[in-house]
Amino acid sequence: MKKIFFILPVIAFILIFVNMFFGHLLFTYDQDINKYSIYVHFQEEWDSYPVNILFDITNVWSNPNFVNYTYSTDFSNVSNFDNYNSNYLQYQDNRGYVELKHQFSDCNSSWKPMLYRYAIDSVRNKIELIQGIELNNDPYVSILPTVKSTNSIISEFYVQFIPICTDKKTTSYEYSISIDDDTSGFDVYFVDSERQLENYLNYGIFDFYTNDGCFGKNYHSFSGICKNIDQESGLLIIIPDNLNRSLTKIKVNLHEKI
Repeated sequence: MKKIFFILPVIAFILIFVNMFFGHLLFTYDQDINKYSIYVHFQEEWDSYPVNILFDITNVWSNPNFVNYTYSTDFSNVSNFDNYNSNYLQYQDNRGYVELKHQFSDCNSSWKPMLYRYAIDSVRNKIELIQGIELNNDPYVSILPTVKSTNSIISEFYVQFIPICTDKKTTSYEYSISIDDDTSGFDVYFVDSERQLENYLNYGIFDFYTNDGCFGKNYHSFSGICKNIDQESGLLIIIPDNLNRSLTKIKVNLHEKI
């Protein structure tokens, strides 16, 4: 009997240890997950100064060339943080901002949830499903309720391009976006490439997919499905320059349809 009290904790420890380091290999998610963030800090030329924006992006897609990556917990090795791009000053309409983007956005790296992380995310998803915050039961593929913004007309904006990941020439994506500032909103458009961002900034016009579900204007929360889009496509998100929160979080979820 005493052996059982000794063996059970040992087995539990082994299971926890194995899951901690190899759970992402033993309990794999069906598609690849790219999780990254884009941090934007406005300079004094913006009406929203000194507000910051954090884009929290999850891109779930079908990657046929997935390679298992080594997870390291050695934070003394600074090379582990080389996957962060250097931040530098950029401009939109002669207004400066600093952007810090995580390199995982290049579609060459992917993240697999370990079992305990998947369990936690699943529980959180169930709670949000009951609360009506989420409309589906996948912790990494969010479908949000469509909520119109009551934001007044603004003439100045910040624009962000979020690329998709795919190995196909054409594909279909479902997506959802939400902003945590109740006084603000956004416009979102699926466009064929990042060139449309340059067209918007240089000429004030751009081309976008006009099918139902491929765009939304003046929303606080929005979900849609855009079909038959090109490989270089992505979301063009337009945010009014009237943010008030010290940190405005914009959640972006992208999911390639199988």
